[in-house]
Amino acid sequence: MSRDTQTLEIPHISIYIMALNLMMMRYMPHALMILAQVFFTLLYFITEAAFNRGLNPYVYVTYRYLLAACILCPFAYFYEKKLRPKITLMLFLEIFVLSLLGGSLTMNMYFSSLKYTSPTFVTSMINTVASITFVIAIVLRMEIVDVKTLRGLAKIAGTMVSLAGATTMSLYRGAPVKRLWRAPIHIHGGGGGGGVDHVVAHESWVKGSLLALASCICWSIWIILQASSIKRYPAKLSLTAWMSLVGGLQSAVFAAFMQRNVEDWLVGFGLNFWCIVYTAITCTGLAVIIQLWCNKKRGPVFVTMFNPLLTVMVAVLAYVLFGENLYAGSVIGGVLVILGLYMLLWGKNRDQSEGKDEHQQSDELDCCEKQQATVVVSGYHFAARDEDDDDKAPETATMKPN
Repeated sequence: MSRDTQTLEIPHISIYIMALNLMMMRYMPHALMILAQVFFTLLYFITEAAFNRGLNPYVYVTYRYLLAACILCPFAYFYEKKLRPKITLMLFLEIFVLSLLGGSLTMNMYFSSLKYTSPTFVTSMINTVASITFVIAIVLRMEIVDVKTLRGLAKIAGTMVSLAGATTMSLYRGAPVKRLWRAPIHIHGGGGGGGVDHVVAHESWVKGSLLALASCICWSIWIILQASSIKRYPAKLSLTAWMSLVGGLQSAVFAAFMQRNVEDWLVGFGLNFWCIVYTAITCTGLAVIIQLWCNKKRGPVFVTMFNPLLTVMVAVLAYVLFGENLYAGSVIGGVLVILGLYMLLWGKNRDQSEGKDEHQQSDELDCCEKQQATVVVSGYHFAARDEDDDDKAPETATMKPN
């Protein structure tokens, strides 16, 4: 091969490498968010199996948060040493409330509902968080809805459809979907096949639904509160570590009152132990870091868009591999919840687009006005000359400190 041919091939190879790098950077947030949903999907089946092996939900939440705090604290300490503000009494009280609403109270209710219902049901209920948050924001006058615009109507309609789906799932179970083949794996959870577990789950379905709905309401309040807390405590990784630590201690106090049997706290080194380790590392650790990074790169709407993927993945695996019955009420309600979520997200995304356009136009107008009126150089303010002063020398411009 001649030297000229080699020199022609090198630029082509570099172009391919650059194009591959650009494609990876463009779709890296998508791949990471899908990976996070895979982490959460496996979480539900592992925890359901662990609960059926005797793991107490309160003990599970306590160990999960305490272990996550031990993992996150070293990274938060060294990575955000300069960004982390000083902890005051009021800031600690704020973290205490955030840990209660976004951690101990919410997670204890949420995983207790998993014991009474099924993974498919609880993952479908998660999608109502956006709608509940929207309603609370309207009540608190933090959200303004323009009913004269299409995006405003989409947000209202999406919220109503999503809440209607949640109500359908909670109050109407319906007939089971006919199974065409035998599932290779049987967890025998709350939403599984026949037996005692199925009878208990059927009798406690409403109880589990109310627990799941209450956890989603607490989660929505937490989302509203943490939006303002981030401004006072911008170190997100450190805030997550603080909430894991405080939430674990809160859950420990609650679990001590609820479970006074010492044997419930001895998880051993079997499935129950690895369930806690997996959850702390992947779901409370890696998944949180992934969501924070994607939130910074693409925004909160992008992150929320992948939540329905979790519901679909859990439903397919539960039905195909783990022998869980799918009920008509869960299917209909889940479809309505996902449809309403995307309608709400579309309206919110249009709001952000309109806000960016208006902000950009305002910035351009301000920039033009400043260019016409003043020129700022090195901390000094130079008053611009009028068109009538064209016959004057440039030295006549006056200089004043800002």
